[in-house]
Amino acid sequence: MSADLAAKPRPLFTTSAWWKQQLREIDWSIVLMILIIKAVVLGFAVVSVQTLFDQEPSWHEMWSRWDAVHYLRLARQGYVPPGQEGHVSLVFYPLYPLLTRIASLITRDTLGGAFLVSGIASLAAGLLLQRLTALDFPAAVARNAVWFLFIFPTSYFLHISYTESLFIALTLGCVLAARSDRWLLAGVLAAFACFTRVNGLLLMPVLAVEVLDRWRATRRIDWRWLCIGIGVFGFAAYLLLNYRLTGDLFAFSKIMEQHWFKKLEPPWVGVRDVWLRVFGVNLAEGFHEFFYIVLGFVCTVWCWLRLRPSYALWMTLNWLLICSTSFVLSVPRYTLPLFPIFILFAEVATKRAWFYTLVTVWSLLSLAIFVTRFAQGTWAF
Repeated sequence: MSADLAAKPRPLFTTSAWWKQQLREIDWSIVLMILIIKAVVLGFAVVSVQTLFDQEPSWHEMWSRWDAVHYLRLARQGYVPPGQEGHVSLVFYPLYPLLTRIASLITRDTLGGAFLVSGIASLAAGLLLQRLTALDFPAAVARNAVWFLFIFPTSYFLHISYTESLFIALTLGCVLAARSDRWLLAGVLAAFACFTRVNGLLLMPVLAVEVLDRWRATRRIDWRWLCIGIGVFGFAAYLLLNYRLTGDLFAFSKIMEQHWFKKLEPPWVGVRDVWLRVFGVNLAEGFHEFFYIVLGFVCTVWCWLRLRPSYALWMTLNWLLICSTSFVLSVPRYTLPLFPIFILFAEVATKRAWFYTLVTVWSLLSLAIFVTRFAQGTWAF
């Protein structure tokens, strides 16, 4: 029986002694590694912009770009009804700006609050990925999985005013809770994930596969499995927000189509559009988008062969969601929450030094290019 099946159920709300034990079990070398990478990435961006472009943008100007503008505005002002400036920000889910607003009470600055939320969430994501990977693989593989996540070419989004770090932390926490038989916690975290990004909904079928795996192993029904349905309430709360502001539960979908030219289409439509852009636009919106579509597809197939069915389903559903739109964009960033990729990389890299070197060099060079583009103000996913 695997370690997760043998784990004893634990209560959602625990004692201070339990928290002290958790602090003692933290791998502080992982925390240090994440903090060093964070400092190097953000510092490198500043130096590279000043060196390559002879610019000296402010810290706020460098990191308040693209989607970050919407999240920071929501943290400051909240959602507004149709007809008012900033109404299109309705397509951005509420949990991250809400936490940013709370954190800004400490930092006295909205951007500082966003960095605090992303910073804490990124640390949680790294530690949770380590623990989740360690359920199936040696410690070296778990450590390398964290390494590959934080040097991934678009990993700078883990540190700035975007939802990536929060969503990944909630996703990993949800899956880890399910594998530890903490179904109430898994359901609550799934709800928070659904209140953060639309693909939080994909956690429900993933949890259902974990339930099926547990039933096959025990041939017993555990009524706590019903807790996985709690996740739906996170998305329902977002729909109610849409209705309160516009009178339409699905107002966000209309805004996505009108302002971002995105509507649901079969995946081959979106993939074909990206393929045609490879030859007609810049590398960022053409080649790199297509490359990461292919990378996600290859790793999805690889995941079905090597990892748990629930992980493979997470990969499959996310890949389909990314590609099933009329205008596919930001695939390199959307690849970040596909955590099985980093486990797959780590498993091979721990056994084969050449693969470790190859992935590390590719990741670091691409990360240097992408974070410089983003900090300079050029589109970078």
